[in-house]
Amino acid sequence: MAVSDRQPRRQTPAAGPAASVKTPTCPSRGVLEHVTSRWGVLVLAALVERPYRFSELRREIGGVSEKVLAQTLRTLERDGFLLRDAKPVIPPRVDYSLTGLGREAAEQVWALARWTERRTPEVQAARAAYDEARNS
Repeated sequence: MAVSDRQPRRQTPAAGPAASVKTPTCPSRGVLEHVTSRWGVLVLAALVERPYRFSELRREIGGVSEKVLAQTLRTLERDGFLLRDAKPVIPPRVDYSLTGLGREAAEQVWALARWTERRTPEVQAARAAYDEARNS
């Protein structure tokens, strides 16, 4: 068979076979890092309730600097989880809300956050038992 008679080789997708977060080069690791970061979780958990202005969101989640909150919001917006609605008024008004993808992610991390709230006493007891055993 001549080279020109051969069937063209099928191209595989750039992501390769089935993506797995357990694979070091899987792009989903970056997404997971953004969604489950300390501030990413708290931003998504807040926005699952309603849209927020920047300053409202900062007060709602507490303890985050303006710089870190702005970086977190930019990252989540870039990943398609947030909508940023800047209104051309004085003073500037910027509202943040979830996209459909963002709502789906927020519901997942919100469930984890709620589980964490419920199970923290057990974790604290386990830590105390561990520390006691190590110090004996």
